[in-house]
Order: sequence, then C-alpha cells, then structure tokens
Amino acid sequence: MPETDEPGRKSPEDWLHSSETEKERGRFKIFLGYAPGVGKTFSMLSEGIRRRSRGEDVVIGVVETHGRAGTAELADKLEQIPRRLMEYKGTMFGEMDVDAILARLPQVVLVDELAHTNIEGSRFAKRYEDVLFLLENKIDILSTVNIQHVESLTPRVQALTGVVVREQVPDWVLDRADEIVISDVTPEALVTRMQRGDIYPQDRIERSLANFFRRGNLIALREMALQRVTRAVDRTLDEYVKRKKLGSHWLVAEKVAVCISAGPQARDLIARGARLADALDAEFYVLHVSDDGDSEEERQKMLESSFSFARHLGAQIVSLPAGDAAKITGAYIREQRITQAIVGRSATHGLRSYLYYYALQKFMAEAPNVDLHIVTREAQ
Repeated sequence: MPETDEPGRKSPEDWLHSSETEKERGRFKIFLGYAPGVGKTFSMLSEGIRRRSRGEDVVIGVVETHGRAGTAELADKLEQIPRRLMEYKGTMFGEMDVDAILARLPQVVLVDELAHTNIEGSRFAKRYEDVLFLLENKIDILSTVNIQHVESLTPRVQALTGVVVREQVPDWVLDRADEIVISDVTPEALVTRMQRGDIYPQDRIERSLANFFRRGNLIALREMALQRVTRAVDRTLDEYVKRKKLGSHWLVAEKVAVCISAGPQARDLIARGARLADALDAEFYVLHVSDDGDSEEERQKMLESSFSFARHLGAQIVSLPAGDAAKITGAYIREQRITQAIVGRSATHGLRSYLYYYALQKFMAEAPNVDLHIVTREAQ
C-alpha cells in the first residue's frame, strides 16, 4: 500500500534526529538474511528465549512461521501479543497491535519481517515505522529482514533474480540499528533445506530452485548481505574511534579520495579513483578546495562537468573552503580516515616543482597514514 501523509508522521530526517538526541531509547537489533530459509526468525526467537531465561520481559509482537514446524515450536515458548484484526477489501488481516504492546510495556519485543506494509488504517504505513515508534518508547526490538528488501539494493536484486521486490526498507532504518547480525548458511545448505521441504511446500520447491534459489543468485545475494553487515561494523568502529578520539590508524574499511581542481586532468583522476575504489570495494570521495578562479565561466563549466562525471561513478562530492589546499585537504582526509588519496601533477620543473613538493609535505604532515598516489600528466 502506498504511504500517506498522516498527522504526526515523521520524516526519515526526524527519525534520525531523534535517534541521535534521544538518550533513553530501546535498543534495535536486526537479524539479516540473504534469502528465505536461512534462519533469521529462528535466530531471533532463540535470542528472545535466552533473554527471557535471564529474567527479561520478552514478548512476540509478530512472527511469521510460514508453516515451519521448528519456528512454530520456538514461538510457542514466548508470550504473544494478539494481533489486531483489520478488514481490507472484504478480507480480514491480522496486524501487529502497537497499542496493545504499549499497554503491556515489555522490555523486549520480537518483530518479524521489518519490510512489511501494514493494512490501510494502521497507525503507520510500514512495520519499520511501528518499530521506530516502539523504540522511542524505550522498548528493545529484535527484528528480521532479507537483503533483497533493502531499498538501495532492490534494483540489483531485481536485475539479478528477475523477481519484483515490492516490500522495501530504507537504508537509513538499518543505519538506525544498534546491531546487525547475519543469519548465514552456505548456498548449498540452503538448497538442501529447500529440497527437504523445510522452506516452502512441495508444490513450490521445483519452481523456486529454478528461479530465485539458483546457486548463482544465492552466492550473489549472500555477498550483498555480508557487505551490508561489514558496513554496519565499520560504522560502529567509526563512531567508537570518534568518541574515543583515537588515531586515524584505526581503520577497517577502505576509503578512496581523489583531489581535483577545475582543470582538464580531473576526469582522468576521477576515473582512476573509481577503478581503485571498485577494486577495493571502498567508499569513493571527490574533494575540491574552492578557489577564486572557480567563478570564471570556463573553469566553472569544467568543474561542474567533473562533478557530474564523479556522481555518475558513485562518488560523494565534497567541497572544501578556500585556503591552503594542501593543509585543508590533508586535514579532511585525516578526520574522515581516508585510506587512499589520488592527486595529480604536471611534469613541471624549477620553482613550480619545488612548490609542488613543498605542498605535498604539508599534505602528508596533516594525513600521515594515507597511501598517496601521484598521477603525473605531461605539460601541454
């Protein structure tokens, strides 16, 4: 169902702002999978049972067993909040009852299938909005989602599998999670589960194995899920490094930055940076320090063309204030823990060459831990 502008409904920016400023809120843990049947819901239920055994007040907000006996057996061991029955086009549906959960006010709630779209007339259009609301009310949430439902990855998944993915979760919701863990089995083990009938009924097995569950698809989807978890780990480390004010040598993820000016060499540098970022599976930045000459029409057009080219290659454009370019760029690279920097130079001699190397020394003094790549271009 399409989302509607309801009174009191928050924008993504509002949710993110509240997550940064709210000190007392629930903790959010996501069990991420790369395909149905990998064990996300089973893992979530198992943790819920463990936490209850430690004395925590744990309830099920909503769990979808999909007819799997093992999952249903675990779900029966926890208190379940009755679903709210709602009519839609003459059919009754059971949705998670957010108001009943708030009235019960447990410590931990299990919420399956984060990407689910609620029936029209629900408090929120999407289940992830229900979850964020409960978190604001200081309730811990354990939830599940498959990688194909992550909004930025949906086009890749649809191109890969040919399956239209209608339910989506914005990437910023996953970024809001305190912890993301992957529920992982090998593609071979998952296919075996499918063949045994552990995932779908017999009449769906052959068709599923020939389509979504092809081995190549599963390998690619698993890689996407592993990369998404790695991103979450990197973000957690980045926050820790900033909070503890640790050195720039505390690095996990590669980050590539290309330093450009409004000149003809920029596109070549950007292309080189994009290739390096792709090879390293790295975040990609293009940095430019403002200059008085940038206001000239020809230079402005050249700069905009370079920025457009960089965006097309997936770069994040960063415009830095005017000043000592070497020091300003080096400081940014140090603060953002960039691991690879690419700069250009012309094959100059004499004083210009001396000034260039003097600028490089200032740059390296600001960012001593970066790997610096110097690309020389013959003077025209």
